This record gives sequence, structure tokens and C-alpha cells, in this order.
Amino acid sequence: MIHSFIGNLGQLSVIIAFVSALVASFAFYKSVVVDDLQKPGWMSYAQGAFYVHAVAVLSVIFCLYYIVYNHYFEYHYAWSHSSRQLPVYYMISSFWEGQEGSFLLWIFWNVVLGTVVLNTNRLWKGSVMSIFALVQAFLASMILGVVIFNIKIGSTPFILLRDAMMDAPVFQLNPDFIPKDGNGLNALLQNYWMVIHPPTLFLGFATTLVPFAYCIAGLWTGKLSDWIRPALPWALFSAMVLGIGILMGAYWAYETLNFGGYWNWDPVENAVYVPWLVLVASYHTMITYRNSNTALKTSIILVVATFILILYSTFLTRSGILGESSVHSFTDLGLSGQLLILLLVFTFLSIAIIVRRWKSIPTSKKEVSTYSREFWIFIGATTLCLMGFQVLLATSFPVYNSILNGLGFESNMALPVDQVSYYSKFQLWFGVALAILSGTGQFFWWRKMDPKKLKEIIMGPILLTLVLSAFIMWVTDVSYLPYIVILTAGIYSVVANTKILLSLKKGNWHLSGGSIAHIGIAMMLIGIMYSSGYSKVVSLNKSGLLISREVDEEFNLENLILFLNEPRQMDKYALVYQGRNVEVRGVSGYVPVEVLSPTNDPYHWIAAEDVIRNGKVVKAQGDTLEISPENIYFKINYEQENGKGFDLYPRIQVNASMGQVASPDIKRDIAKDLYTHLSYAPYMTEEETREWTHTDSLNIQIGDNFYINDYVAKLNDVNRVHELRGVPLEDDDIAVMATITVDAGTEQYLLEPIFLIRDQRAARIPDVANDLGVRVAFSKINPETDSFEFDIYTTQKDFVILKAIEKPFINILWSGTLLVIIGYFIAIRRRYCDFVESRDK
Repeated sequence: MIHSFIGNLGQLSVIIAFVSALVASFAFYKSVVVDDLQKPGWMSYAQGAFYVHAVAVLSVIFCLYYIVYNHYFEYHYAWSHSSRQLPVYYMISSFWEGQEGSFLLWIFWNVVLGTVVLNTNRLWKGSVMSIFALVQAFLASMILGVVIFNIKIGSTPFILLRDAMMDAPVFQLNPDFIPKDGNGLNALLQNYWMVIHPPTLFLGFATTLVPFAYCIAGLWTGKLSDWIRPALPWALFSAMVLGIGILMGAYWAYETLNFGGYWNWDPVENAVYVPWLVLVASYHTMITYRNSNTALKTSIILVVATFILILYSTFLTRSGILGESSVHSFTDLGLSGQLLILLLVFTFLSIAIIVRRWKSIPTSKKEVSTYSREFWIFIGATTLCLMGFQVLLATSFPVYNSILNGLGFESNMALPVDQVSYYSKFQLWFGVALAILSGTGQFFWWRKMDPKKLKEIIMGPILLTLVLSAFIMWVTDVSYLPYIVILTAGIYSVVANTKILLSLKKGNWHLSGGSIAHIGIAMMLIGIMYSSGYSKVVSLNKSGLLISREVDEEFNLENLILFLNEPRQMDKYALVYQGRNVEVRGVSGYVPVEVLSPTNDPYHWIAAEDVIRNGKVVKAQGDTLEISPENIYFKINYEQENGKGFDLYPRIQVNASMGQVASPDIKRDIAKDLYTHLSYAPYMTEEETREWTHTDSLNIQIGDNFYINDYVAKLNDVNRVHELRGVPLEDDDIAVMATITVDAGTEQYLLEPIFLIRDQRAARIPDVANDLGVRVAFSKINPETDSFEFDIYTTQKDFVILKAIEKPFINILWSGTLLVIIGYFIAIRRRYCDFVESRDK
């Protein structure tokens, strides 16, 4: 049965959300421009329309999640992004995996922020909320999914599968066909970071609207500078949330992807990074204006540019213009035209209102001195903008191509082949400049300066920096000149900002936010330098043998082959690959596949023996267990020279859209991370079937030892059985099962081949130890000699190809991010308190 009511309700709610946003925008506009007698009426009407919009958005969210949660796979969105096997928390992730759901998430956060603004700022709510509601109307149009005059507006998440795939033969035969299951959430996104990263990132997107709306409202109503005070706390909050979202994505990439880092300069990553840089520059110039009435025009340009860049990044990632240049971009759902209109409308409206008010915007006629804080903040903001421009210039190559080709010119500009090197060689030097500026500029922030005072104050930090840098370079063997400069600049920023912190009087901790955040940024720069510049591949192939002639020299030199249960030396570690494992729902850790038996349902296997945790049986033999068959975890045992050891479980995932995808496992220490991933594992797909070779036929008695594929095996017993899992036995059937143990060194394997007689015909049910490359078939019973005959088949033993990298001092990077967040919290609290005090006066 097709559940049409919930989809119709959701679609109706989308239409109401769109219309009510337009009505609210117009009503808020009227509440600003009409005379005082009519203002209350229009304001009441506008607020009512916005709350209707909020209820409609919540209704859309409820309907879509209800469809996903209840597995209504007749809806295209649920079928594309969900499945019956997903736990609830990943169903939440599937909600925003698609374009429509992620737009809805953005709309939801705008509703939350709009409600806060509406109820906290009486003086600005008419003008600010008019802009807010207009943006909401544009965003709501993205999920409308209606056709007017043969023009499609938006893509609805409530379209039925049969309507989205009308040409599919199954729907031509049966229009009411409903799939039993969905495609599921991309397995790479089945990660706890993906449950919290997208909401945080989209909250960051949404928060950029608040300072933008205050800025445009100020220009519109003639309050050309008053908007700075209420917008500043929001700009700081936006920078913090957007920064946290970016860092979450970086940490997810570090934990989940196998490129060995946390930032790959992917175009989608760049599209979020650039607005954040400009946003950081904007709140610094806003602070400058609050303190000295300078840089108001710069603040206006940067605040507007931040929001426009957010819209531009949305266009880049959702229009399909990036094509295959990014692994993160969405496919084009026919929204590219709408997205371009959204971008152009707000770009030209912003430019128009700025140009109209430009001559009226107050400016300071005071000459800015080199020894003033305004000068140093302006240089810092300029550096941040140049950082963003350098990244934006190359990231936009596909856009340039599209524009030039549309104008009739041929353009094939391509993104850099080695994007990491291309961007990093510029960004790190910009980072050095920021470290020096953030260290030196803080001295100008707290007191008036002249050359003599500057020399007196700065000499101490410089001398201490040189001493500490020399010592750290000696201890950590830093000798490459660019890294020496990066390290020295980072240490200088830490020392200078620490001096400022120590000079603050007791009780003035609320003034420490900037210094703490700058120390965090400097630590991040140092952590990036060490973890990237001095990362070391420890899985060096010193055997002199090629892994494969079909791969490049680097692959052969930096990877090791590990055969199952065969020790292999790697640097200061002794490694043993100990088999394949899966995750079992309701069981902590990983469970070896050897103790499980597959069924016809790939998501449900049967426990061949008890699964024990902490001395307790958590799953009994014969229980049906729920697993994720696309994720296989390979147990690698590391033993150190001191005798201590640990296990890592790097993962390989069979991904329908990306093939065989490796994810690392990481051993974290204070001084370094050991980052381990698999470059290849065989037999991961049905196409990679094993080729078995018949090697021997053995006549064995109970208790005999014999060899199977170089392993010692023993026939322990032979017994008649009356029940066989998967093979129903009849009264006249005779089934005999042999019990064979195979000693594989670190682990014992149990093989139980079966000899079955049915209807006077013999049948063999072999048993397989895939990890050993062994299959044993019970082929004959010899009662005269009390012996049994077995056929032995062998294949290539299980193996993996492993790469391991040491990343020194990466915890300095993560510690720095924590300090940046703490600094933001302190700064936001201070600026919000300032705003409340001024509002209540």
C-alpha cells in the first residue's frame, strides 16, 4: 500500500512554508516603511506569518523523517538514502544525505535563528526579519518540486519512486510496486561524526545570515553604523560554529578516509574554508570600528562578502558544475538555475544598497599610524582575505570554463593535479604571516605604541622565542628552512599571546578570548607542520621483492604484504595479520568471521559458537546476529620491542558507488599517531572468487596428525549427527561429521566437513577456512581399516597489503583547535554582554 497521506501533508507543508516566508518578508518590510500608526498591525501580521512558516518547516521535517523511519520506500528519498538495516542514529544522518534534506536542515536552522532574533532585538526585528524571511523563501523554493509554465521550481523530497523513475519497466508493469528495501546510507557516512558534522556545518551556514541581515538592514534604514553592535556577537558565534563544523569534517576525514591526512583541498572543502576566512576578517574589522570608529566600510564589504560566498559555495557544490573534480559535491537535480538566481539576486541587491549608501557611510579622517592597532588588524584582515582569494581563484576554474564556453570561447582550465602541494605552498606562508601578526598585533591592542615602547615590549618575547625554537628544533631535528620559519613564527605567537594573558589583571579573564584563540591558531600551525611535514611511512618494503608490477614504485616501496598469521617485522614493530572481523549489533568490539556462519540474508549471520565479552556470553551459539556485511575489519596485531602490544582494525568497505574503500585505524599516543590502513585485500567481492586446487587425498585415522597447506592438522573425532543447519535430514539419511583442528600458530581453526548418505547416494558438504586458504571434503569411510578419506583443496592464503604512517605531534593540532573554541566562547560572551548592556540603557 502506498502511504500517500504523509507525503501529501509534507508537500502541502513545503508550499505553506514557501508562501508564508514570502508573506512574512513583505509584512516585515511594510512594518518598517509605513507610518507609526500602522507599524504594530503589520508587525503583528509579519510575526504571525513567520510563526506559520516555522510550524510548516517543522511539519516538513516530521513528515520526511516519518517516511524514512517507517521505511516507506515508495518515496524516492527514503529509497535512495535509507534502508531497513540502519539504526536510528544513521536514519537521522540519511535525513540530510540528499540535497533536499540538507536544504531542509539549513531552513530549519534559519527558523531557529530567526525566532531568536525576533524575540531578542525589538529595535531591529522589522528590517532584519524582512531580509531573513526573504532568504527563507528562496531556500524553501529549492524543495518545492512544482512545475509552473513548464518551469520546474525546486526538487521535492516527497516525490514517489514511480514518479521519479517513470521509465523503469517495473513501474510500467506494476505502478504500485514498492521495493522491499532501500539503497541505504552511503557506508562512508555511517560514522558518528556524520551524525553531528552536517548539522553543525549548516548551523554555521545559517548564522552567516544574521550579521548580513543586520548589515543590510542598517544600510536600508540609515542606521549605517548602529548595526555593528548587535551583529558582532553573531559574527563571532558564526565563525566559531562554522569553524567547528570545518574541523569536524577534517577529523572525520582523518578517521575515515585513507589519504593519510585531515585536509585534502577538495573543492567542496575549499568552498566552506574561504567564507570562514572572510568571516574571521570581518569580525576583526567590526571590533576595530567598535573601538576606534574606523574600518566601517571594510566591515560592510566583508560581512556581505561572507554571506555571498556561502551562497557561491552552495552553487559550486550543488549545481553539478564541479563535475568529477570533487568527491563531496552533489549531483545536479536541475537546481543550478535556481541556485544561480539566488546568488545573483542577493549579490546585486547587496551591491546596489551599498553603492546607494556609500557616500553617507561615516569614515575616519584620522591617519592610521603604523604603530596603531587599527593598522595591524587591517593587515591581518587583508592577509585572511588574500588567503581566501588564492584558494577561491583555483577552486573556481570549472566556473570560468562554464562562463567562457557559454560565451563561445573554448576553455579547459583544470584544477591542479597535486592540489595539496599547490594550495599548501601558499597557505602555510600566509599562516606564518598570521602568526606574526597575531603575536605582534596584540601588544598594540592593549596600549598606545611608539617605536621605543614597541622595542621594549617585544624584545623579551622575541628572545624567548629564539631560545625555545632553537631548543625544540634541536630536540625534534627540524632543519628544513621553511619548517624552521613556520615553527619559529608559531612559537612567537604562543609566547607573545601568553605574555598578554599573564599581564591581564585578575577578574579580567573575559578579555582573554582573543589571546587564547590566537594561541590555538599558532598551535594548529605548528601541529600541521609536524604532522604533515614530518609524517613518516614506517611500512617500508625492505624485502627487495615487488608487490606487483602493475603498480608504481612508490606503492611497492611503502607497503607490506602480510599473510595470515605469519609474523612480519616493520620498523620497531612485529606485525601479525590475524583475520577478518565484522561488527555485530549489540556486541562491543569486533567478532571474527570464523565464529559466524552466513545465511541467505547477507545482513543476518548465525553464531557458530558463543560470543563472549568480559566473561559473559552476550550471544549464544545458534543466535541470529545482525551485521554490516559491507564493512570488514582486519585484525593487525602490533608487538613493540618492549614486549607491549596492541591491535588495530583497519577497515575495507565494499562501496557500491566507490568500489573498495579503505578506512584507517589509529593508535594514538601523546607524541604521535600510528596511522594504519590497507591498500588492498583480496576476495572482497563476488567477482573475486577463489580458485581452488585439489592438492591431496588423505587416508586418516582418528588421532592422526597431517599437513594442510603447510599447517599442522589433527583429526579429533568422527560422529554421526542428526541435525544440520541448512540441510534438513530425513529418517533414512545418514550424516557423519568429522572434527578437524588446524594449528595456525596464534589461532586454532575448526573444520567440520560432512559425509551425507541420502537415497543410497553419497554427498559431500566441505568445510572451508578461508583465512588459511584451505577446504576439506569428507569423501569416504573405510570401515575395514577404521580410516577416513579426505580431499584437500588449497588456494592463495588470505593476505592484506598494509601501509602505516607515523604522524608526530598531531595532538598539538587538535589541542590548538580546542583552545580556539574556548577563545571564541569567551569573546562571544564578552561581546554579547556589551550588546545587552547597551540595549538595556
